[in-house]
Amino acid sequence: MTFDRLSETFAVLANPTRRAILASLATGEKTVTELAEPFDMSLPAITKHLKALEKAGLIIRGREAQWRPCRLEATPLKDVADWVEGYRSFWEKRLDRLDAYLQELKSKEKNHGRKKKK
Repeated sequence: MTFDRLSETFAVLANPTRRAILASLATGEKTVTELAEPFDMSLPAITKHLKALEKAGLIIRGREAQWRPCRLEATPLKDVADWVEGYRSFWEKRLDRLDAYLQELKSKEKNHGRKKKK
């Protein structure tokens, strides 16, 4: 995986229509017409999205007679997941520190409330 490939994948995933197409393909292979069905756009517009997804390596388009089935190619998504995973430890540590701080404040607040005023 190179940074350029990762950048290309993120750029393609930035589009909600493309993400919806990938979600649809996650359930199995579909034709261009089937993929276009839920969208209020022309087949050429859907084809542009499919070309972008194909260029980024996120889908594979086949050819079976007059059909053009598309299927998900998840390897670039794994690369994204691996990259994001590198930051999980960072966020877990920060959230653990925040939790400890909040517990400390809660404890201080509880102890402060029990003291009797003179």
